Amino acid sequence: MIASMSALASEKPNIIFVLFDDMGYGQPTCYAPASLFKTPNIDRMAREGIRFTDAHSSAANCTPTRYGFLTGRYPHRIGQFSVLNTFSLPLIPETRLTVASFLKQNGYATACIGKWHLGMDWNKPKSKGKTKPELAIGDKMSGGPNAVGFDYFYGFTHARNISTIIEQDTVIKEIKAVENQPLMVAKAIEFLQQRALITDKPFFLYFPMCPPHSPLVPAPQYVGKGGNADKGAYADWVYQGDDMLGQLLDTLESTGQSENTLVLVSADNGAAGREYAPLRDHKASIYEGGHREPFLARWPGRIKGGQTSEQIISITDIFATCADLLGKSLPENVAEDSVSFLNCLYGKQEGNFREASVHQNGKKALAIRNGKWKLIVHGDNRRELFNLDADIGETRNVIDTHTTVASTLAALLQRYLDDGRSTSGEAQPLEHRISLDEVRYKK
Repeated sequence: MIASMSALASEKPNIIFVLFDDMGYGQPTCYAPASLFKTPNIDRMAREGIRFTDAHSSAANCTPTRYGFLTGRYPHRIGQFSVLNTFSLPLIPETRLTVASFLKQNGYATACIGKWHLGMDWNKPKSKGKTKPELAIGDKMSGGPNAVGFDYFYGFTHARNISTIIEQDTVIKEIKAVENQPLMVAKAIEFLQQRALITDKPFFLYFPMCPPHSPLVPAPQYVGKGGNADKGAYADWVYQGDDMLGQLLDTLESTGQSENTLVLVSADNGAAGREYAPLRDHKASIYEGGHREPFLARWPGRIKGGQTSEQIISITDIFATCADLLGKSLPENVAEDSVSFLNCLYGKQEGNFREASVHQNGKKALAIRNGKWKLIVHGDNRRELFNLDADIGETRNVIDTHTTVASTLAALLQRYLDDGRSTSGEAQPLEHRISLDEVRYKK
């Protein structure tokens, strides 16, 4: 079996993307040696693979980041700055190619196990008065993971609905919140074990977990085990999330699939209400603490262990990286903001691999990053410019002394907005028009 997988690796490796929820850049000890959190498996990823120090989520909050990952497209393209609720309609139309449907078209078995948070159509009648509709066992939806490229889905809508378990398109049971994450990782392990028996078809597993996002419900075996990083259950919850990653890595080892599996690990945004120096701010912020994330990759035999990269990458770039991995080109109207960082994984990238990258937050602020420079255009049209090489904490706004840099970056950002893409290629029709000179957010 292992020999067959090794032969397959040169063409189509398995791919796993593990997404933590609300994890701060300064929480894993491989990023912050003084951290009191226990993250042995994230640290293991750093030892056995590559650790990026300037990686970013698609946005500073949950739903937009997930849209960016799956579509390879900035979420402001559709005007998505906020998060969805249980009964929000699907964000991604079935006609749009996602990283899942792309891999499925190229012979992959695809699965999403965990938190979705991109909308589902439950076809529930609107409730009257203050009574809110609720999901019930047997309820069915459409427009979920199965509609955008996933052969199999097992999970939940979002963290506030963690007790309601969905399989494929149907609510199958209600559980206690504390039972959710052990159930999710058990299902993911089952999937990996099943795939080990099928050597002629690679797989893509997307595993969006709940930790460290609330509710803080560590399973009994993790209580009191998370270290002294925080009072209460938060540190235990972080530790449980890290252990789930470890269980997946161990399963790959025990089933002989490690050599043929690229594992990517990151988070959807910064920690909620927790700032970690030297970065400024936290989840929901346009400053670095809102969207600079841990990002690690492991692929034994292909990615050299113990590497560190300062390349500026984004979760949005995973789509193009997967296409590059398979030697496939993408249509003009697909993954318009995704650039492959495959050479970065191999340690072969010389110089920057992309022109610039764009960030956003829930208050419709946009930022553009080019090398050391970061221009922020807030939703109320205030502007700030930071030199991140000299001021990673974003404490000194230097826009008044570097007006040419600021105007050049603003013009580039507006071009990206107007073209419907930030990559080379034909301009795309705009679904949501944005002018930087207009106020987009009012308090």
